Amino acid sequence: MTSKTPPSTPTAIPRAPLPFLGLACAVGVSTIYYNQPLLLAMGHSYGATAGQTGFIAVATQVGYAVGLLTFVPLGDVLERRGLMMRMYGAVSVALLLVAVAPNLTWLIIASAVMGLLASVTHIALPIAPDLVGDKERGRAIGIVMTGLLLGILLARTFAGWVSHIHGWRWVFAVAAVMNAAFVPLLLWVMPKLPPKHELSYGAAMRSLWTLWRTEPLLRESCMIGALVFASFSCFWTTLAFVLDSHYGLGPGVAGTFGLVGAAGAMIAPVAGRLSDRHGPRYVVTVGICTLAASYLLLWGEERAALAMGWHIAALAMGVVVLDLGAQMTQVANQTRIFGLVPSARSRLNTVYMTVYFTGAAAGSALATVAWVHWRWDGVCGLALGFIALAGLRHTMGRKDAGGGLVAEDPAFPVTMMEM
Repeated sequence: MTSKTPPSTPTAIPRAPLPFLGLACAVGVSTIYYNQPLLLAMGHSYGATAGQTGFIAVATQVGYAVGLLTFVPLGDVLERRGLMMRMYGAVSVALLLVAVAPNLTWLIIASAVMGLLASVTHIALPIAPDLVGDKERGRAIGIVMTGLLLGILLARTFAGWVSHIHGWRWVFAVAAVMNAAFVPLLLWVMPKLPPKHELSYGAAMRSLWTLWRTEPLLRESCMIGALVFASFSCFWTTLAFVLDSHYGLGPGVAGTFGLVGAAGAMIAPVAGRLSDRHGPRYVVTVGICTLAASYLLLWGEERAALAMGWHIAALAMGVVVLDLGAQMTQVANQTRIFGLVPSARSRLNTVYMTVYFTGAAAGSALATVAWVHWRWDGVCGLALGFIALAGLRHTMGRKDAGGGLVAEDPAFPVTMMEM
């Protein structure tokens, strides 16, 4: 008996516009970042401390990591357009639950559910490299990642100013309508996207461990990505506290820093092209160095004797550099992991992003503790520690690691194919 052999190259799928995939990622991922500039306002609603409200962001990121592990493998199993439509509809309901939360416990639970369903973002992202040749993989990922990164950053701007005008609950109510509207939009714009081959959910889940065990480049990228995103989360989780305690500024200004950081997101297509030209490892090196420089700037501006306007300007510059470094590292990491097993891209993304957002949750939780005990010095010191560990892991990695293609899908081992 002979079982179906997986193709050595991705099955051709109908064309879908890369910018639209970027929009899909932006709509999905923005969901988990609305609460970061609103933590103080949420705390005031429930009489909670900064330490307590910080766990709203942690719960959202933990939920997202669980969603990445449990939902994203479905992208290799089910028809993806229908799956995305169902998940966008479900996340709109979760957003409404956050909007009407009567107490802090309800809010934390609803935030975790919201994060769980927002993992739809990473069902959309692995479609990008399927639409282009291998030599353009970095460019395609860079285009779609631009949308994703703008969603991350502009979500904070949107949340900050809507909250400033109408209150924080309106942020989630409006977001629920946006996600619900995206369901018919997907039906209109996206073609049907069948799975690359027949595969059970159980087999897909079992193959996650096989991918982790057999792909050293995946493990390296996961650890670097988690440490980089932990450092990135240190800043954004505590920014609202810094602006309030140091400068007396509210959530609207905190959200505006997301708009400033959007300038850094523009590096994503450039990082993709650099990965295609010089290799992802080169881009990871530049990204980690840039990230370290951003925290030295952010730490130094707070300790310098400057007028308030200069402090805000230096903080804004630090945000741009921070986002440049984080996004360069992310695009390079995903360029190389998507080159490993083309027929398992959703599962590769599952492994990578689960570890990645576990790092984000750890960074948010530890940054909240660092802020409570040591304020901004503790937050910056913690972030630089994460970056140092990422740099150490990077220097220990394979010098020739570039993400070459591997045709064999771990869900179809050779012993099974030869039966």
